[in-house]
Amino acid sequence: MSAFLVLSTPALSRPFIFAAQPLLKKLGSVPKLAQVTPASQLEVRPAPEMVSSGIAALDGLTGGWPRGCVGEIFGPVSSGRTGVVLAALARSTQSGEVCALVDAGDTLDPASAAAAGVDLGKLLWVRCGKAVLSARGKQMDCRNGDELDIAAERRRWELRLEQVLKVTDLLLQSNGFGMIVLDLGDIPVRNARQIPLASWFRFRRAIERTPTVLLVVEQQPIAGSCSSVLVKVSGKKLSAVSSHLSGNRPTHTELLDKTEITAELLRSRLERKPPQSAVSFASRAKWAG
Repeated sequence: MSAFLVLSTPALSRPFIFAAQPLLKKLGSVPKLAQVTPASQLEVRPAPEMVSSGIAALDGLTGGWPRGCVGEIFGPVSSGRTGVVLAALARSTQSGEVCALVDAGDTLDPASAAAAGVDLGKLLWVRCGKAVLSARGKQMDCRNGDELDIAAERRRWELRLEQVLKVTDLLLQSNGFGMIVLDLGDIPVRNARQIPLASWFRFRRAIERTPTVLLVVEQQPIAGSCSSVLVKVSGKKLSAVSSHLSGNRPTHTELLDKTEITAELLRSRLERKPPQSAVSFASRAKWAG
C-alpha cells in the first residue's frame, strides 16, 4: 500500500501520513467522481502531424501547419497573407488532398490562385455574403456600393459572419478536407472580434482528432488560446509596375510586382521550439494574361 508524507502548513514540524489507495478507492465510490480519470492515467497525446506550408523558409520557422489544430495568419492589407495561404493550398491540393476556402469577403481571384499552383479541381470555394438581408429586411448585393447607414452596415456584417460560422461548422463536421481556410481578412476587425470564443473552442474540438488543418486569415488575432500556431506577416514593396486603365489614361496607382514578406512566429503550442522567431522571403506576382 502506497502512502504519502504530508507536512501541514500551520505546523511544519508535525507531519502526518495518509494512505493513497484507500483514499482513491473511497473517492471512486462517489457517483459523481466515478467517471473521473486520475491524471496519472491520462493518455499522452502524440505530437500532431505537420503539413508543409509550401514555403521552405516558413517551414523552417514553424515546421509547417499542424493537422487537427487551428492556425492563425494575421497582418494588414498587402502584407502577403494571401500569398502564404495560396502557397499552403497549392501544396495540399497538389498532394491530392481536397481543400476548402470559406471566403468571407468574396475576394479570391481564381486566376491568381491557379497561377500560384492551386489545383482548382480540388478546391471547394465558398463565397459568403453574395446576397444578405439588410437591416430593413430587403435583399441587397453586398458589392453594389449602395449608401447604408451605420446600423445597416453593422447588421450586414453580422449576417455575413453568421453565414460564415454556419458554413465552417458544416465543413469541419464533414471530416473530408485536408485543409480548410477561413478567410476573414476583409472583415472589419470590430466585427471579427464579435465571434464568440465558444465558436473557436467548438472549431478546435471538431478537428482535434482529424487530419484537417484549419487556417484562419485575419487582420488581428481573434481565436485566442484556441489556436496552436500564431504567425504575423508583414510586407515590404521591392518593386512595382504602373497601372493603366482601358485606353491610354494612366492612373496614379501601382501594382505590386515583387514583395518581401516577413513572417514572425508569435505563439506555438507545439513541442518544437524554433531557433529563430522570424524569417523573410520574397513573393513575386504572377500576372495572368
